[in-house]
Formats: sequence, C-alpha cells, structure tokens
Amino acid sequence: MIDRSAPRGVLPAPDPRGVQTVPAALPVHPRTGRLLVLATVFVCAACGLVYELELLALGSYLIGDSVTQASVVLSVMVFAMGVGSLLAKRLRRRPAFGFGVIEAGLALLGGLSAMALYASFAWLGESRTALVAFSFTIGVLIGAEIPLLMVLIQRIRRQDAGGAVADLFAADYVGALIGGLAFPFLLLPVFGQLIGAMVTGAVNAVMGGALVLWLFRRDLTPRCRRLLVAANATVLAVLASATLFVGDFERVARRAVYGGEVRVAVQTGVQELVLTGPSGGSPRSLDLYLDGRLRVSGYDEYRYHEALVHPAMTGAHARVLVLGGGDGLAAREVLRYRDVASVTVVELDPAVVRLARTDPMLSALNDRAFEDPRLGVVTQDAFAWLRGPAAGDRFDVIVSDLPDPGITPSTKLYSQEFYGLAARALKPGGRLAVHAGPLATRPRTYWTVESTLRAAGLLTSPYSAGGRLSGFAAGPDRTPGGAVGAPPQDWGFVLAALDRVPELRVDRDTPALRAVSTRALQDAARDAARVRPAGGMPPSTLPHPRYT
Repeated sequence: MIDRSAPRGVLPAPDPRGVQTVPAALPVHPRTGRLLVLATVFVCAACGLVYELELLALGSYLIGDSVTQASVVLSVMVFAMGVGSLLAKRLRRRPAFGFGVIEAGLALLGGLSAMALYASFAWLGESRTALVAFSFTIGVLIGAEIPLLMVLIQRIRRQDAGGAVADLFAADYVGALIGGLAFPFLLLPVFGQLIGAMVTGAVNAVMGGALVLWLFRRDLTPRCRRLLVAANATVLAVLASATLFVGDFERVARRAVYGGEVRVAVQTGVQELVLTGPSGGSPRSLDLYLDGRLRVSGYDEYRYHEALVHPAMTGAHARVLVLGGGDGLAAREVLRYRDVASVTVVELDPAVVRLARTDPMLSALNDRAFEDPRLGVVTQDAFAWLRGPAAGDRFDVIVSDLPDPGITPSTKLYSQEFYGLAARALKPGGRLAVHAGPLATRPRTYWTVESTLRAAGLLTSPYSAGGRLSGFAAGPDRTPGGAVGAPPQDWGFVLAALDRVPELRVDRDTPALRAVSTRALQDAARDAARVRPAGGMPPSTLPHPRYT
C-alpha cells in the first residue's frame, strides 16, 4: 500500500510578506471557486498517484524485484516532493502562473514517462537511471502543487491555516484513492501502460490549465496567458501524437528488445507474453518471453525439461503434478511414460495455456500435450491451490517448473511454507523436482532453495544442467536474438523426497533422451557438491524472504 501520509508539500501559514493577500477577482461566487480548487486538487492527486503506480509497475516489469523498485520509486518521490515544496516558495508571488506551468510540465513528463522508460530499456539495455530520474522530477512537481494551491485557495477566502490544510489534504487523499483504484481496474486493462499514462497526462493538463486560465485568468498578464495556452496546447498535441504512434513504437521497441520476428505479443492480466520466430518455421526457432525474460528457447529447451522431469520419474509415477509449466513442455516429458495415469498442470496465467494449445509452433514443440486425455489444467496460483482444493490430493511426482526465485512475485513459491504444502501432497516414496535457479552464476540463490527444501523436512539431491558445472550433453547455444556461440544456459535443480535421499538416475526403460543420462546426473551432483557454501544458507520463509 502506498503511503500518502507523507506531505505533498510543506504547508507554511500564508505569510503576507511576498504573497498576494488581495482577494482574487473570480468569474464565479467564491464558494464555487473554492469547490473548483478542491476539485482540481482531487484530480491532480489522482493523476499523481497514477504516475507513481505506472513507474512502480514498469520498474518491476522491466528491472524485476518489485520490492526493490517500489522502495526506490517511493523513497525518491517522497524526498523529491519535499524538495518541490521548498522550491514552490519562489513561485508564491505568482501562484496562478506557477501552478499552471507546473501542471503542464507534470502532464508532459507523467504522460510520457512510461514510453520513455520502455524506450530506455529497449535501446539502452537498462531503465534504472531513467526510473530514478522520472521519479525525482515528477516528485518535485507533485510536491510544488499544494503550497501553490494553498495560496490560491486563501486568495478566494481567507481562513485559518489548519482548516485550509484539512480541506486540501482531504481532497488530495480522496483523489489518491480514486487514482489508485483507476490504475489497475480501468487504465491498465482498457488502455495499457503507455496509453494509460498519456490519458492521465491529458486529464492533468486540461484540469490544471482550465483552473488557471479560467478561474484565475485575471491574475495573469496577457503574456502569461499566452504562454500557458501555448504550453498546454503543446502538451496535449505531443500526448495526442504519441498516442497515435504508440502502436508503431511498441512494434519497433519489441524488435529492439526481442530481436528476430515477433509473432505474438499479448499483455495478459498477469504478464506480457511474446513469441518470436518466423511464421511457419521450425519449432526449434521459437522463443517464448514472459515479462521480457526468455523463458523458453526452442533450440535447447529439451535439455532443461529433460533434466527437470526425468530424474523425478524414477520410481512410481502414476499421478504427476506440474506446478507452472503452462507451456506444456514439462508435461510433454511426463506424458512420454505410457504408465502415467494422470497429469495435473497448475498454471496461474490461462493465456499461457491458451497459447500452448493454439499456437502452431508452440503446440508442435510440446507435442500437443494438452490434447492428451490424461492431462488436466487448473488455472490458479500454485500456493493457493496446494493450500485449498488440493489439500487432500496425493501425487507420486511433483514437478515445480516455476520462474527463478529472484523474481519477487515467485518468491513465495520458493518458501519453506510452500515446500511444506508440496511435501504434504506427496505420496509415500514420492519425489519433488524443483527448478532452483542458476547454480553457477547465482549460487547463493540456488543453495537457499536447497536449504529451504531441507527446512521443510525434505531430503535433497542437488544438480545442474547446461552450465559450466554440468556434464550434460550440450550443443551450441544462442542468444535470445539467435546468435550461435553464446555461453551455455545455467540451470540448477534439486530433487527432493521425504523418506530418503533421492538417487539421481534415469531408469533403463526411460524413453530415449537426448541430454540426460544417469552418468551425467551423477557427475552434475558431484560438481554441485563441490561448490556448496560452508555452513549452508538460511532457509527462505514468507515473513523473511532470502532471495535477491
């Protein structure tokens, strides 16, 4: 929850020295004028919170780790609001003109902030600097609003400072509530991130400009009026032009980010899905991105999925649960065993499953797993499902095919509590296979997953596949853009069981595999053991997450 209790501006009592105290000549009754100022506060507060949420959402999406990005955006903005409040002192001699300029600048920067952050990510490869810069600048402008509005409302009708502050902040906080609700329930689903920010900027410009140019027009010199009209007209023209070309911008930016040919780009209620690869091409040329991160490369995904699934299938495997894996690739490996009776896939985003069913290349890559009558799909959060409807179910094998634990939304799915629920769902002698993140490049994260499994009462066998610590068969890798010769993928896994340390091997009757063998698994386990940190890592829990 965003803290709006921090002042949007330092509100000193009106000082007659240097501040206009002559009542404003208004075109309406003072009571009506006062209501119009409060309505402007309401709208500006709603727009300001939308800008904050837009920066938060894009920062989490483009950079990852939503906790860090929320801390950065909010702390920088609150600090900048204090700076803006102090700077507003210099504008109190001409409060109407100063407020008009601030609102025009805020509308322009806030409206284009989402596009600018995405452009920075697409062409410069990072957006953290732009995120901090926009957070600070927008915060300064928001902080300068209320000191000037305080002067304007006192010019309409003098009242004690406490009463004026109470009125302004009441309108401010109610507006923030409306803006906070409008962002996820209206702007984001209807307009998307880029156009939603531009619509907000246009509303901001119209409301701020109308208040100054109509209600306080007699406070402005003819030159100031012309400047404000030109500034607001320019802002609205820029935002309208950007809105018209946003589709072309997104296509060009996606090519810069993803390379190759973007065939499918879908913004769901959960994430952005992007499929690249030539239409009608080989499934091996397909790449699947989730929120800008390469999740599946058709060129070498078999090495990941074989290493994840087949060690856990040694032993009884009549009933199998796949957590995540809405692309159907882990299920494909499970369904290669004819004696598998049922497979349940629990996937949060139904759009991933729909894409895996209907896209010709992705469905060919997963061998049309979702057409197999043995497979059932549940579209729900894995944690909630294990805790709720599945509480009485028992499985021979559970495959946890989830995003890396360092991505904040998935942190709870790598917690001791989550593994406790998974252990409860195992039959006696059952096995749990977990994708634990990269072992070679992020060993602290990997070993935190392993220690968390042990803290949940499971016995573990760590191993890796595809990286420099692995003895697995590997062909040439490629970068997301398709270049051959990139460093091998670094995948880390943990096989866990309740009653004994699970043996890393594949049965002789396992379907023919391209990358996995018993010897490769055992070599990978020995390599992993050599880099185990002395003393181990503390487990991650819901109240104390350890992943970074």
